[in-house]
Amino acid sequence: MRFGRLLTRRLSLLRGSKDRSQLGKKGEEAACRFLKKNKYKIVERGYRSPHGEIDIIAYDRKVLVFVEVKTRRSSEFGLPEESVNWRKQQRIRKISQHYLYHHKLQGVDCRYDVVSIDLSVQDEGRVTLIKDAFQLMDRGISGNSI
Repeated sequence: MRFGRLLTRRLSLLRGSKDRSQLGKKGEEAACRFLKKNKYKIVERGYRSPHGEIDIIAYDRKVLVFVEVKTRRSSEFGLPEESVNWRKQQRIRKISQHYLYHHKLQGVDCRYDVVSIDLSVQDEGRVTLIKDAFQLMDRGISGNSI
């Protein structure tokens, strides 16, 4: 009897993970459409490095942009963009540095944007673009070049 409850709990956790994964993919698709409408040129999606994954890499004119996409079904736990905390920003910075190094793009102007998708707002949801959401260095060092 105890084994059955444990198995049921594990299966429900796996289902929740699948739901979050599908929500994330839906959000990334919506973010790509939004960015393309705003004249971004998508270079790569789901770039993986030893440090993790960045959702979208794109050019906004001559600036290389690393985009983190956050999607929420409700605002019960806050706005989607609020989940891009200091730790998440550090991870994104490391991934971007890996990308720049391995693609020989040191010295290219870059920035970090966040696309927030709140599906609780309307049928389509509300898409918000936060340009230059954080800097390469978080200690008050200015400049977007690496």
